[in-house]
Amino acid sequence: MSPANQEAPAAQHWAALVIAIIASQAGQVLLKLGASGLPPMEHDLIASLLAQLLRWQTLVGLCCYGSGTMFYVVALRRIPMSVAAPCTAVSYVSATLFGLLLFHETLSPTKIAGLALVCLGVVLLAEIGGRRQPARNQSIQDRDAMARAAAAGLSPPDRAVSASP
Repeated sequence: MSPANQEAPAAQHWAALVIAIIASQAGQVLLKLGASGLPPMEHDLIASLLAQLLRWQTLVGLCCYGSGTMFYVVALRRIPMSVAAPCTAVSYVSATLFGLLLFHETLSPTKIAGLALVCLGVVLLAEIGGRRQPARNQSIQDRDAMARAAAAGLSPPDRAVSASP
């Protein structure tokens, strides 16, 4: 891990992550709107893809995805990927809600169970990641302290050792 990534995320990094999630979700909705009302691609695949690509909803949706990706990269400068990626799972819930409200899609018990599992998985990842983080940071600090001591020609700092009976 590079030294820059050891710093705590600032509010701007969390804001970038939120913007990335919103932009990606807006992109999904716009791509769905762009796909609505087009004939099936059974006859002329190239013409159908070109018609899809040239719809304003598709073009704006692709721009939203691109900007969302750029904001996600900014967020990853300080937010660990093991935290940022599960945060993006909120888009599964919002995509389902947009599907229900805007496109009149149905919500089956299987979809509800799947969404519940996604949410549970995110909570578990956040909980496990939160517990393991301090130990990892301590080992990085120990390694850095030993490297500084070696560079200064000193012996490494002593560690407290417990004696077993």
